[in-house]
Amino acid sequence: MKKLKKMLYLKMARAFGNSKRSHQVPTIIGETTRVTGDLKSNGILHVDGFIEGDINCEELVIGVKGNVIGTVKAQSMYLYGTLQGKAIADSLFIAKTAKLIGDATHNTIAIEPGAYIDGHCIRVHSDTATASSSQPTVVQAPKVVAKIKAVK
Repeated sequence: MKKLKKMLYLKMARAFGNSKRSHQVPTIIGETTRVTGDLKSNGILHVDGFIEGDINCEELVIGVKGNVIGTVKAQSMYLYGTLQGKAIADSLFIAKTAKLIGDATHNTIAIEPGAYIDGHCIRVHSDTATASSSQPTVVQAPKVVAKIKAVK
């Protein structure tokens, strides 16, 4: 039932998404597949197997049984499985079944309760002003100072 739900979700997301991307067929790395080396794609990559190497693609889905060791660069990333390394994505979704061991650099992020993260999540503001520079601008959270009064 979970596989059917996941498949329907992915089909619906692509059907109502960007029209040029909705016709793309994703590249699927199956459960029984092990890849050692770097992968580069201009489209969608779905990983249910094991990859040891860097990944650069437009959209990446690491499935529940997927395991990636390396640096990932993608416009959109959906993490349901395990990533050991660095994630660089404009839009990042981390499911409750996910395990992220390493740092994540993102513009937008959504984390479900129960997700395991051992590292830093760093928001990088991306707009036309920073697109021309080679280094993105890191937006830091404001410091909060609280005064606590003792109640007698």
